Amino acid sequence: MNAVQFEQAPRVNTARYAKCIEVSKRISWHIDRDVIRGREFDFTKKFLPDGLSLADRLPFLSTGERRLLSQVQGRTYANMFGLVERFIGAKVLEISGDHWLGDQTALEALVRFTDEELKHQELFRRIEAMIGIGMPAGYSFLPQPNEVASIVLGKSTWAVLALTCLIELFSQAHYRASIAPDGDLLPLFKDIFLYHWKEESQHAILDEMEWLREDAKLTPQARDAAVDDLIALVGAVDGILQVQSAADTHYFLEICGRSMKAAEAQAVNDTVLAAYRLQYIVSGVQIPHFGELLHGMITPAQGERIGAALAPILG
Repeated sequence: MNAVQFEQAPRVNTARYAKCIEVSKRISWHIDRDVIRGREFDFTKKFLPDGLSLADRLPFLSTGERRLLSQVQGRTYANMFGLVERFIGAKVLEISGDHWLGDQTALEALVRFTDEELKHQELFRRIEAMIGIGMPAGYSFLPQPNEVASIVLGKSTWAVLALTCLIELFSQAHYRASIAPDGDLLPLFKDIFLYHWKEESQHAILDEMEWLREDAKLTPQARDAAVDDLIALVGAVDGILQVQSAADTHYFLEICGRSMKAAEAQAVNDTVLAAYRLQYIVSGVQIPHFGELLHGMITPAQGERIGAALAPILG
């Protein structure tokens, strides 16, 4: 039966929740002991791979300038994860209430999920402080986590879980496909996202189960409104990316050590925006499993609405 036709929530798959708990306990890590390990940021190394930063699309930049651009983007990459985990943790804590007087295994899995998201926020705050020591003044991460979280959490749970699932899936794809294979990246930066990936792998499974469970509660009318909420959330994310890419471009041009022609500066701006859209939207919607999940819940007409909203971003 198509998920759109469900009238009651499916049974909780206790075994899947239990497996997430087992893995969570087995791979649990500590920020100082396992990730940072007394190391500092080495600014002779790249932070983000070209496959995410798109710095290799700018042939007029020197090797050092491309490395600097990867560091500016890497700083924002870490801050963006700290940003989204503010609303993810809050939403997971909220939906755990559905299990308070129900399946205690599911409840434990979601409580562990929330605890890990709080740890990730602390990790990314630490990373921002460490990078800030070694980079020139002038960098600004403009979106405010609490303000963004308030806006996101004002949307339907279905839409928030859809966005959360997208984020958890692309964070894994980025690490496996781009970050892990690149031998030129700073080892500390790679380790940050190695350990982040280990826990996000379990979070994506929990996201999927809770998203499907939420979907089964909805009437067709409520689901249609939730699709509009998802479209609005993607638009809001893109708005954040446009603002932050402009700020990061300005910062890069100020600290790169030379003046650039107007066309070159515009090319940097366009490339950084394209990179951020790739990182936070495009790479997620192109994951086949996400598409299968989403289109298993919505009608073709709703899919067309989402596609039309994504078209300018994908283009």
